[in-house]
Amino acid sequence: MSQKSLGEFEQVVMLALVKLGDNAYGAAIRAFLHESISRDVALGALYATLERMEKKGLVSSELGESTAQRGGRPKRFFAVTGQGKLALISAKQAMDTLWQGISMAELGGHHG
Repeated sequence: MSQKSLGEFEQVVMLALVKLGDNAYGAAIRAFLHESISRDVALGALYATLERMEKKGLVSSELGESTAQRGGRPKRFFAVTGQGKLALISAKQAMDTLWQGISMAELGGHHG
């Protein structure tokens, strides 16, 4: 795998997939992002990102059972692949390295 760095939104979405586990489908991912980081994401943008990451081998998807409340349409569930997990770890390590020695005070933050 070429060491392409993950975009910030890709990381956010992949971390949501990890946290949601077996319940990672479009509407649940969108709700999780809204609740956890107050980020409103259009479903179209979310699916476009998921499909792009699937083409790169970072996530996989499978169709669940079709349900009556969805008009017979099955939900598509997403999961981070092994390659995706390695990319996430690499991205985290890079950010951790860059953050070393930087305090919130240096950034003018009032975090405590």
